[in-house]
Formats: sequence, structure tokens, C-alpha cells
Amino acid sequence: MISRIKGTEDTIEESWLWEWIEERFKGVATNFGFTQIRTPTFEATELFDRGVGNETDIVQKEMYTFEDKGGRSITLRPEGTAPVMRAFIEHNLSSKGLPQKLFYYGPMFRYEKPQSGRLREFHQFGAELIGSALPIADVFVISMAIEMLNSVGLTNFKLKINSTGDENCRPEYVKALKDYYRDLLPKLCDDCKVRYERNVLRLLDCKKDAEYAKDAPKITDYLCNDCKTHFDTLKRYLDELDIEYEVDPSIVRGLDYYTRTVFEFKYPALGAQDAIGGGGRYDRLIEELGGSKTPSVGFAFGIERIILALKMENKIPESKGIDIYVIAVDDAQRMESLKIAKALSKFFRVDVDIMGRNLKGQFSQASKENARFVIVIGEEEIKEGLYTVKNMKSGEQKRVRFSDIIEMVKA
Repeated sequence: MISRIKGTEDTIEESWLWEWIEERFKGVATNFGFTQIRTPTFEATELFDRGVGNETDIVQKEMYTFEDKGGRSITLRPEGTAPVMRAFIEHNLSSKGLPQKLFYYGPMFRYEKPQSGRLREFHQFGAELIGSALPIADVFVISMAIEMLNSVGLTNFKLKINSTGDENCRPEYVKALKDYYRDLLPKLCDDCKVRYERNVLRLLDCKKDAEYAKDAPKITDYLCNDCKTHFDTLKRYLDELDIEYEVDPSIVRGLDYYTRTVFEFKYPALGAQDAIGGGGRYDRLIEELGGSKTPSVGFAFGIERIILALKMENKIPESKGIDIYVIAVDDAQRMESLKIAKALSKFFRVDVDIMGRNLKGQFSQASKENARFVIVIGEEEIKEGLYTVKNMKSGEQKRVRFSDIIEMVKA
């Protein structure tokens, strides 16, 4: 038997739940003026080297990279922002006016140790607001993200925010951070010893060395006037909107393109993998990828972790099931039941027996499919033009003409 690849999952019985979350997230994004963009699942490796950062863990250790038959280096996308920015530049979307507000949904790929809430193929719903440098844009996407979580019923999450400064003030902070960690190097994990040289900010969110990060210098003490004003304004806007948040100096995110605002949505009950989403501002990313300098801000949610959180809160909705199951009393009425099902399928989710089950077996199948109604087709029904319609929840049943079935079920 050929089994699925480690770190991937088959979604079968819960596929309707994924669709339900996607529908709600899309609905919120659309109401906030965003439109969908679909980018390829693989890109030129250079896109992530330049965009995500060659010294990040993602590029160094986690990307699925291969050479195609044309000798090109190709990478399965590990995140969604860089591909969207590539598309923004390539299709000259700035010519259509700014801001551009885009959302995406799809699989991402990272070679990580599989565990609860962390897979090698995972799915993200993300949004990018391209073109504004103002803190109100940061608040706009944060408020939209919160609305998305509310739309699926999640409540026990926490918003944590920070500022990572910019090219003017971050170098001084990096120097202070290196000075702090220098004497601690022998005590750090192997990964952090490498990060110390390549990307010292990443030491702040290492789970193994979290005890040392508590006393590390805080970047908010090193912000230049412009970054401090931006961050203070962001906090004031969040306060005015009654959005609860916590300033967390350890929030730095794992990607090099972030500047100034960064944020994460934490769900503490998930344990070590408690980040269900996050994002921030990336004012230089488009320029680094070859476009004009265009400030932007965005976020993404991990769908697998959203589902885990929903299960912890017992917020999984009831499966939709089907609207109508059409039952044939015996073989003589099977073709008639199929005709009825075909006609009703223009208006409802409908099913019909194609396995030759007896009457009892068809009712049992209707229950398994969580049918709201069953319509019984027998010789008498066909002769009189009256069909028995049974409400499977209440048990109530009526005999009605076909023309009345549609209005009855809709009601």
C-alpha cells in the first residue's frame, strides 16, 4: 500500500468544515473591500531568497527546493506574501491605483518536524493591503483579522503586538542584542548559535532559550522618532476601537521583510504551537523584489490551527448535510425518483439511492447524510401526483404536489 507523505493529511470527513471557514473568511475580506488573488504553488527560488531572507530558518532549512527539467531552481511556496508581491510587480497593479487590497487562500510547504498544528503541507488564508504607510492601515488589517476570527466563533485568542523598527533604528538594537547574548552563547541551543551570527532577532522567539529572552534589551527602547510615533499611533487607534492587545517585545516574526509593526494572534490552549495567525508591515519588500518602494501591511491565518482552536472551544458547527433525499419505494419507481432528484437539484442539495437499497436502507442512508427532508416516491404518489415529504428532524410529514415541494423546503 502506498501511504501519504509524512507531514501531510487527507481531509475527508471534515472537508465541509474547511469550506465553511473559507466561506466566512472570504465573506469578511470581501466586506472590507479585498479581492482574491491566486498565485502558483511554486515559484523561482530567488523570490524567497530575496523576499523572505536568505538567513531565515525558512530559506536555510525548511524550503522544498528542486531543479526542474529546464535547470531552473524551483521552490514550493513556504508563505504567501512574497508571491503576491511578485504578482503585484509583474502585472503592474500599481497602475490600477493604490491601495490594492488582495486576499489569498491555499497550501504552503515547509520541511519541519510534523506535530500537532505543524505540518509540511499546511494551508493559509492571508490578506495584503498594498500602498499605505500610515498606522491606520495596520489597524485596518488587524481589525479585519479579528472580524474573521469572530466570524467562525473563536473568542479565546490574544492579540500581541510589537515594533521591529526600520533601517534607521534597527542596527543599533541588533548591536545591543548581540552584546547581551555574547556571554550567553555557550548556553544557547545549536540553532541559536547560528542565528546569533545570521539573524540575532530570531533568538527572541526561540522556545528552547526563552528564559534568556526575558531579560534581553527591548526594541521599543531603541525606536527612532518616526517608528516610535508610528507605534504609539497604532496603539492609540487600537485603544479607540476597544481592541484588546498586549505589547510583547519577543514578537519579531520569522521573516526578514518585516519593518515596524508586527503582530500575532495567540491561542494559549494550543501550547507550544499557539500562534494561529500573524503578520505585520513590510515597507521595503516590493522594492527589494525589483518594484518601486511601496509600503504594505498584511497577515495570514493557519487553517489547521484555526480548526484545532475551534475544537477546543467546541465551536465546530453542525455539518450541512443535504437538503433532500429522494426515496423510491421499490425498483419500479427508481427512474422517477431520479427525475425528481434531477429537477430539485437546481434549487437544493439532493441525493438519491443508486445502490439498490430497500426502503429501510434508503431511510438509513438519508439519516447518515443528515438529510433535512426525504421525499417518498411510490406507485400511488406517481398516479396521484402527490408526494410524501417528511421533515427528518420533526418527524412531520405531508403529501404535496411537486410544484409545492420547492416552496415547502425553502420555508
